Amino acid sequence: MNLVNRRYHLAARPVGLPTSSDWRLDSVPVEEPRDGQFVVEVQYISLDPAMRGWMNEGKSYIAPVGIGEVMRAAAVGCVIASRHTGFAVGDQVSGTFGVQDYALSDGKGVVKVNPKLAPLPVYLGTLGMPGMTAYFGLLEVGELRNGDTVVVSAAAGAVGTVVGQIAKIRECRVVGIAGGADKCAWLVKELGFDAAIDYKAQDVKKALREHCPKGIDVYFDNVGGDILDSALTQLARGARIVICGAISQYNSTTPVKGPANYLSLLVNRASMKGMVVFDYAARYTEAVRELGGWLAAGRLKSREHIVTGLETFPEALLMLFRGENTGKLVLKV
Repeated sequence: MNLVNRRYHLAARPVGLPTSSDWRLDSVPVEEPRDGQFVVEVQYISLDPAMRGWMNEGKSYIAPVGIGEVMRAAAVGCVIASRHTGFAVGDQVSGTFGVQDYALSDGKGVVKVNPKLAPLPVYLGTLGMPGMTAYFGLLEVGELRNGDTVVVSAAAGAVGTVVGQIAKIRECRVVGIAGGADKCAWLVKELGFDAAIDYKAQDVKKALREHCPKGIDVYFDNVGGDILDSALTQLARGARIVICGAISQYNSTTPVKGPANYLSLLVNRASMKGMVVFDYAARYTEAVRELGGWLAAGRLKSREHIVTGLETFPEALLMLFRGENTGKLVLKV
């Protein structure tokens, strides 16, 4: 095909925030597909906090990226060559294609997407893994009920924005926790949250007491650490806490900080449960159908923060941990 593929490999296991020395960029010819294979030209790459966990060695819900391997990442793109009966040239597809220009695939885990229904980056956010995480995390793990008071951390991120909007669709009171006045104003004015707490400028514990006077029924946690501890002090009877992520802890060089206020679970007969979106893979179509319907009806808004250029990947990834993105962070190849 006479095409060159740039690839980012994991060169070392990071200590703290990933640095340039943790990556190796190379260029190789694009392989011709064999029987049962096809080649995807990657157009957009998803940048997710989970990627930091995949870089660590040790037991987790998914095997770590090996040293020397192309960095794992969800992406969307176009089939440009195919010897696979299920995928034709011109098909737009989504899959775990990695941080590279082109991906050779056998079709496992790859789904076709329709750019006429939603722009391609939306399939990495609201109609992708973050949207699935929000949908099943809130409705299944969080056991959402109409009228609940819902609090979500990292509320201006890819998962948090969808969590809050689903809760509003289900007639709940929603309080978001985010960093910065602009993000908080956007959550309330554009996404319809009832309130937003700026953790950079406000006392989170005090603000939660003010905005959740009857307690928190569902706390959807994306950050862990001190904010999780603050939420634990304001639980309602029978509260459900969804442990989705802990971005405040991912780059720590000291042991992960556990919740000091966990006895609130006992006092309030509350539950705290972890969720991994891959457990719901068989039901993704169900979630996409409902989320897509809400998008089409204007009841759900999707926002993508797009950074351009594969070569910007190492620095763009760090935006997640600096809180610089609003909505879904996507790398346009």
